[in-house]
Amino acid sequence: MQQRPICGTWVRMTVQTPPPSAALAETMLDMGRRARAASRELGLLTAQDRTRALKAIAAAIRAAGPEILRANEEDMAAARAKGLAPSMLDRLALDEKRLEGIAVGVETVADLPDPLGRELARWTRPNGLDIARISVPLGVIGIIYESRPNVTVDAGVLCLRSGNAAILRGGSESAKTSHALADAMRGALKSEEMPVDAIQLVATTDREAVGHMLGGLNGALDVIVPRGGRSLVERVQAEARVPVIGHLEGLCHTFVHAAADPKKAVDIVLNAKMRRTGVCGSTETLLMDVAAAPTLLPLIAKALTEAGCELRGDGRTRAILGDITPATEEDWATEYLDAILSIAVVDGLPGALAHLARWSSGHTDAIITEDAAAAEAFIANVDSAIVVHNASTQFADGGEFGFGAEIGIATGRIHARGPVGAEQLTTYKYAVRGTGQVRP
Repeated sequence: MQQRPICGTWVRMTVQTPPPSAALAETMLDMGRRARAASRELGLLTAQDRTRALKAIAAAIRAAGPEILRANEEDMAAARAKGLAPSMLDRLALDEKRLEGIAVGVETVADLPDPLGRELARWTRPNGLDIARISVPLGVIGIIYESRPNVTVDAGVLCLRSGNAAILRGGSESAKTSHALADAMRGALKSEEMPVDAIQLVATTDREAVGHMLGGLNGALDVIVPRGGRSLVERVQAEARVPVIGHLEGLCHTFVHAAADPKKAVDIVLNAKMRRTGVCGSTETLLMDVAAAPTLLPLIAKALTEAGCELRGDGRTRAILGDITPATEEDWATEYLDAILSIAVVDGLPGALAHLARWSSGHTDAIITEDAAAAEAFIANVDSAIVVHNASTQFADGGEFGFGAEIGIATGRIHARGPVGAEQLTTYKYAVRGTGQVRP
């Protein structure tokens, strides 16, 4: 162990060394026990207590900024040496602006309405029983994620806002950055006399630690949230012995309808694909209405290629654009997370809906049109967590939804769907108040 000062408070920083298997198992079980104890302590805190802790975390991140950025530089150097793709490097990178954005996000979460203790419904039975449905925390949440260090903060503070304890397991690429961020958050909790173990970061990148979390840590974990690539999420969904909130991938589409405004279409598609290619809300497939394709597709393609995007298309697309790479079935099923876009020319709204029914991952799909009826038909018939009209798919983000941050975008139908913020990390219980009733 070594110590470091954070916001005037000394906290222990665990040096990352993979422990032997038996020791790792006990370490993980101990984390679970401490998280469960912390979750009970969180239940005694008021909304004002949690708000105060969150504001202290934002201040701690700013104060530890130089140290966090130095850690990130080390992670970035190692990632470049490994040959990570530019889009993955972008997900990993922090600078002063992004770090300030993280701190501002924490403050936004702090200012959110408290999601706990809300009366969701209330009614009185004919026998006089008064029944209320009240929001409560999920308990202890395990978050398993890959290279984005901001998830360390997003997950920690959203769990804290919603009264949950968090066990975080980040990827090896962002290990040093995640440790620096977690140290800052735990230091803030300690300085505010809050349960420090409400936020814990798994100290090792040994994949065996993930297996222990998927096993539920002897009943300590109530839910698992995976955030990462397809292989990670598939493993979690296949092996977890506790409920999972997650999505497989962000295979997002933008459909340019015949009634699209040309300027909106060019601007929106360019942003949806190229603003940040490595985020899950990036459009991976462009669907072009056959009625608009001859005139509008060349304009869109020109803007994309000038921005450095590689285009792949079906036969009708290549008949319009000329010599671009032919798209295969694999392209329609691929989340590139890179400056690559597949394009299909479809037969109007029915053709777009048919393509989405087969290939959409249920994350985010958009339509660009000035035809209100077509837009409403698209919204009604596309079965995705987020359906967008005349805006970029890159708005698929908890911060953009006003949640302050997100743990991920859930595409399932049980419990949470879409951006998972503090409110989505709650469940409910029933309070039944009587006056002496007995059941006949």
